Amino acid sequence: MKCLGCYKKIEKNEYCLSCRKKLFDGKRVPTVLDFDKPKAENMTIYNEHSKRMSISGVQLKYSLRLNGNKLELSETNGQYIIKPIPTADHLEMMEDAPENEHLNMQIASQIFNIKTAHNALIYFKDGTPAYITKRFDVKGDGTKYVQEDFAQITNRTKETHGESYKYDSSYLEIGELIKKYVPASIVAIENFFKIILFNYIFSNGDAHLKNFSLIRNDFGEMELSPSYDLMSTIIHTPGENDTALELFDKDFDLAYYATYGHYGRMEFVEFAKRLGIVEVRYLRIIEEFFEKKGKVFPMIEGAILSNAAKQFLLKNLQFRLKRLQ
Repeated sequence: MKCLGCYKKIEKNEYCLSCRKKLFDGKRVPTVLDFDKPKAENMTIYNEHSKRMSISGVQLKYSLRLNGNKLELSETNGQYIIKPIPTADHLEMMEDAPENEHLNMQIASQIFNIKTAHNALIYFKDGTPAYITKRFDVKGDGTKYVQEDFAQITNRTKETHGESYKYDSSYLEIGELIKKYVPASIVAIENFFKIILFNYIFSNGDAHLKNFSLIRNDFGEMELSPSYDLMSTIIHTPGENDTALELFDKDFDLAYYATYGHYGRMEFVEFAKRLGIVEVRYLRIIEEFFEKKGKVFPMIEGAILSNAAKQFLLKNLQFRLKRLQ
């Protein structure tokens, strides 16, 4: 039996002590909720007790709060976000979506030391899985940290930039804004570069402006927020673009992209240079993904994914790594 938070082997069907501390302040919160997933017959209850928010027009998320050791739907004072299996006929393997996100978040955190929002897999009363994450913008006293995503920072909205406003930018533009607003920008830029590389290698083709944020810390300084919404979107949309945004303007003019029609090491090296990362550092970050692939494969194999999703993810991961060699 494995912990539904970190995959650690445990004896009981519960979250391990470490995950309970991170997610639930040490409380023994059940791995099964006492209510069913959202569906036609209970949607009124969901609408009355929770504020629904759309994710790219497909996936819905609901707000939860902890009452004692039980999680309940909450329209206000939410401490957690839960994402059920999306309902979208045009997407593939949607039953795997909750574990897809959970797995990618755990790989990022455990193997590549990327700071992520605390998260886990949880089940509804009827046995269907959901992804749950603790809000990092909520303080212990219930007040919130100041947080802005990069659509807000760049003043891009549907009204000003059209329906595709979240995709009307480049990762280099985000990097330049990190330099502008984050005092400890050298470290933040390196972390940002690693996240972009992670998204490419693990095939997250929907990492748009709203998937990156700055948050004001307890010292009053802005910093790059923990990562969220990391998942291998290619599992569900096989024909998608490799990235949601360009690395930088006219990146397709570089020799490798012009020849093969996709990013390779050349484009990411140029991207790192434009971000101002020194050579020894960006090469170390790139090589880390090759050095640690032996830890990634077993984690994927042991994930609570369908065999089809596992094989697709493993094959695509090897293909993306090959591009970067």
